[in-house]
Amino acid sequence: MRLLIVEDERRLALSLAKGLAAEGYAVDVVHDGREGLHRAGEGAYDLVILDIMLPGLNGYRVCAALRAAGHDVPILMLTAKDGEYDEAEGLDTGADDYLTKPFSYVVLVARVKALLRRRSQGAGASPVHVLGELKVDTSARRVHLAGDEVTLTTKEFAVLEQLVVRAGAVVSKAEILEHVWDFAYEGDPNIVEVYVSALRRKLRAGLISTVRGAGYRLENPR
Repeated sequence: MRLLIVEDERRLALSLAKGLAAEGYAVDVVHDGREGLHRAGEGAYDLVILDIMLPGLNGYRVCAALRAAGHDVPILMLTAKDGEYDEAEGLDTGADDYLTKPFSYVVLVARVKALLRRRSQGAGASPVHVLGELKVDTSARRVHLAGDEVTLTTKEFAVLEQLVVRAGAVVSKAEILEHVWDFAYEGDPNIVEVYVSALRRKLRAGLISTVRGAGYRLENPR
């Protein structure tokens, strides 16, 4: 899952990004409303965390513009304001949830997970994927193979998730990088191979096949 944080308080934005990355999400951060609207409008995100008081465009206008353009990405609004009027205005512009500063990080993560789960269920997709003896629960973030639970790191799970939701199809290295690592990642793209190798060791060697020049494919384990 890829998240966008639009927050001009840089220390808060960095703290949220680090915490959510540790949860296994790919996170991008911008500090300006216009840049946030541009990024979110590209449609590459599964959820947007949007502050209201922003330079350039405020969060209300960013949210309204995204909805007017037909984008249905879940939006969690953050604000230092407090009061029913502010909450109503945020929800009226199309926000899905609202959190007033200061807030508990645990509560924010719970809200993020709830919005992502609601989006998945609304699209008719089950969070549990079963392929032969492999069972991957993307909501609980648990993996079982032949009835035995397999422990994965957050990044390993995120790579597997990209493959399992498109099981049988070829997923390119670039696509995995885009959704598992953040926009600013400038490291070696071969990092994907490292994690695929780790998954092969923990699961089965033939579970993930390499399609030369194209990417990786998750096979149906029997």
